[in-house]
Amino acid sequence: MTRALVGIAVAVVVTWLILVAALAIGRPRGGLLKEALRLLPDLLRLLSRLAADRDLPRGVRVRLALLLGYLALPIDLIPDFIPILGYADDAILVVIVLRGTVRRAGLPAVRRHWPGTDDGFAALLRLTGVR
Repeated sequence: MTRALVGIAVAVVVTWLILVAALAIGRPRGGLLKEALRLLPDLLRLLSRLAADRDLPRGVRVRLALLLGYLALPIDLIPDFIPILGYADDAILVVIVLRGTVRRAGLPAVRRHWPGTDDGFAALLRLTGVR
């Protein structure tokens, strides 16, 4: 019984480390992470609008809904009380999902639902790597 519990604990820790490493690899480079954190409120509104758009492919909407569910949960990969890093994991996940959304749904759909300014949309393009 004790071995099983230790095995489960080790598996959970290893999985957490892999997820944190994936966040580190997928994070925006340079000053883009700061932009992602600054844009987070607009990005969240964009995600909810895109998730509700019936014209988008079902896979895109499901990924967006799962991301919104994760963001709503009080449990994070990196707890929010840790300065900077606590909110950075949310921003990184949003950027990773948005990259896939822009590729699958297309830039016009994202532009149509963007709630922020033109400067914010330009920052979104930089974050997602769209030219």
